Amino acid sequence: MRDSDRNAASAICMRAFLAAVAPSLSAFGVETFRLIAAPDGFAQRRAQDNLQLVYEDAGRIKGVAELKQRRHVAMLFVDPGCQRQGIGEALLAAMVEQAHTARLTVSASLPSVGFYARSGFRSMGEVAESAGLVYQPMERSRITGTQ
Repeated sequence: MRDSDRNAASAICMRAFLAAVAPSLSAFGVETFRLIAAPDGFAQRRAQDNLQLVYEDAGRIKGVAELKQRRHVAMLFVDPGCQRQGIGEALLAAMVEQAHTARLTVSASLPSVGFYARSGFRSMGEVAESAGLVYQPMERSRITGTQ
């Protein structure tokens, strides 16, 4: 992700989040995510050495991903009009390739649990909540198919 991509990345995250995740959260959770997905939020996390990726096609950003400390999938969103085209899978594959650990983790929003399960992640523990965001802890080996 380039500095000039932050506004578009933020907009994609918010569109996808508002469509799929926000209806199941409190106003506090929605506001928490709004701060996380803001362009300034991306800039702050990039300074913490998070890997931030975009999926761009024909000059248009269609997906956004973030890998925290090269070990935790912190964000993965695809523009709602571009979903089910392999963009999420491509972004996840790029993060797996860039990971610096044998196991990748994610705090999956409840609507995204199925995607991560199909991608080799398994649930680890109970559904939890942090700052109004409800999630399922999951993990997978960098090598598909191994637990």
